[in-house]
Amino acid sequence: MSEFQEFVLGSAFIGIGATIIMDIWALLLWKGFGVPSLNFGMVGRWIGHLPSGRLVHTNIAEAPPVPGEQTIGWTAHYAIGVLFAGVLILIWGLGWTETPTPLPALIIGLVTLTAPFLILQPGMGAGIAASKTPNPNVARLRSFSAHMSFGVGLYLAALLFSRLPLS
Repeated sequence: MSEFQEFVLGSAFIGIGATIIMDIWALLLWKGFGVPSLNFGMVGRWIGHLPSGRLVHTNIAEAPPVPGEQTIGWTAHYAIGVLFAGVLILIWGLGWTETPTPLPALIIGLVTLTAPFLILQPGMGAGIAASKTPNPNVARLRSFSAHMSFGVGLYLAALLFSRLPLS
């Protein structure tokens, strides 16, 4: 297997695995504590309005629905997970996928907070780092928790990937 193929396979496997861990964490928070998760339909709606030049909304829930917004949102969620896993592998190298350590994964998990804080939340009308929400610190803590679970997921998925017989 070429290094490029290993990079693509590793990014996909680790990114999807980490995103699944993130989603399991969100499900546990919802079922165990009633903590609502991000509505990926609203993410899909936001993405669906991008081609028309609409980057920022006052309130994404009030924007016109987009056909397939749930599918768009969930697909983007997993594609972004794969992208972030690829960034991790680009920075730390394919060697990290063979002998993963937690710190790089947790660093990437922390760095990925810039996406909701600086892109998604402002674009959907919540302001930078959820500053326009009723409880910004609660929203920030939820984002932090989600993205750190993604970081843990990167590490766990990489551990599993390192045990796959690749030839």
